[in-house]
Amino acid sequence: MAIAIVILILVVLTVVFHFVSPWWFTPIASNWTFIDTTIDITFWVTGIVFILVNVFLAYCVYRYRYKKSQQAAYEPENRKLEIWLSVITTIGVIAMLAPGLWVWSEFINPPEDAHEVEVIGQQWSWTYRFPGEDGILGKADSQLINVDNPFGISADDPNGYDDILINSNELHLPVNKPVKLLQRSKDVLHNFSIPQFRVKMDLVPGLTSYFWFTPTKAGTYEIFCQELCGVAHYLMRGSIVVEEQADFEQWLQQQPTFLASRQHQQADLVAGKAQYQMCTSCHGSEGQGVESLNGPAISHLAPWYIKRQLVYFKHKIRGDQSSDPIGAPMAAIAQTLVDEQQIKNLIAYIEQLPKPNKVSIAQGNIEKGKSLYKNCGLCHGSDGQGNYALNAPRLAGQHDWYLKRQLQNFSERVRGAHPQDMFGNQMLLMVKSLKNEQDLNNIVAYIGSLPFSGSSQVQNSQPLPEPELTARNEEVE
Repeated sequence: MAIAIVILILVVLTVVFHFVSPWWFTPIASNWTFIDTTIDITFWVTGIVFILVNVFLAYCVYRYRYKKSQQAAYEPENRKLEIWLSVITTIGVIAMLAPGLWVWSEFINPPEDAHEVEVIGQQWSWTYRFPGEDGILGKADSQLINVDNPFGISADDPNGYDDILINSNELHLPVNKPVKLLQRSKDVLHNFSIPQFRVKMDLVPGLTSYFWFTPTKAGTYEIFCQELCGVAHYLMRGSIVVEEQADFEQWLQQQPTFLASRQHQQADLVAGKAQYQMCTSCHGSEGQGVESLNGPAISHLAPWYIKRQLVYFKHKIRGDQSSDPIGAPMAAIAQTLVDEQQIKNLIAYIEQLPKPNKVSIAQGNIEKGKSLYKNCGLCHGSDGQGNYALNAPRLAGQHDWYLKRQLQNFSERVRGAHPQDMFGNQMLLMVKSLKNEQDLNNIVAYIGSLPFSGSSQVQNSQPLPEPELTARNEEVE
């Protein structure tokens, strides 16, 4: 009797908790109310079955409880009962699956007026691509991806020249406009999910998947990767800003096109050398670093990484005066680089500086540091040479004091906390594996022991041929 009562109490508590639970759907902000309806139907079908089965279980426990005077009757088959159970089960399964199949057919059939946007997933960030004025996305191939062409767009397809590139985790969309979202992955299996829109789908390497939705409420919504895609899977987040059409158009016009990104002028080493004069006092005449002035070695760093950091300093993503007084002078100096050509000149000059062959190495336990470095090696490489594909800079060849300070800065959110530092964000939780200063010393000592070749990181593939610039007449920002 007691067991039957406990079963009934559990059924009642489960049902009550379902209706009063604070963990429920987020407010919907898209057209996909059908998704909520389908889930509600599933809850009702499974809920009714849950109640009936457990009430029947409680009844059986009570009705057929042990009595010396009773004996169980053996009945191996009951055709009537089997027919009823098969019919009821079939009806329940159809009630759950049929709405889902209907919604799925709608989910992958966008309206004719839906505008296309491509989302590209990679470990561990999102980037996006819009078609230009021709309304057609150019051909893309992962084999074409390199430092100069991170989206892998084919230079042989004129339709791609005016494609608009969003090299950021933040995507903007106009409110009440249907969008067809094309998806591809650079590396492994990802899943693009926006809970408030009730949409999600896998990104499969080598394939292009798609779905559509219409954002119905202005605001900012978080993007998640809901497929286990690697060590920093939980940090693969982004945001969608839904805004009025005029605001969206203004934002879109500020983004570069593929053609503009390829129209590079030749670097001027003479101009770069003149610009570098303001760097020598802190970084040394040969980029070897000056500890007394907090200037790290820079001559061994890959050009793509130096450019990203200069842009971060220029836009105060790094070097905010209030939280990073040591980095603040760099933020001020970066303001003197007024355009991309000056940045290119400076980087070209730094790249041809002699590489350091000796750096300071921390006192620490190298073997323990090797164990701590395992997670770091997944991005920065087992030899610390860096990995462009994972946006991880070279560590080997850097001074111990600088590496230690940056790890402390990440730990204290001095660096990496800015919402636009999409790669630094990933370091915030990574450094939590370093529990104390001795761990810092150990891992920095191990990095210092790694062999340092002295050569800049080689690009992943050969650069693409320059496209025909006469096909579009666009101004480079």
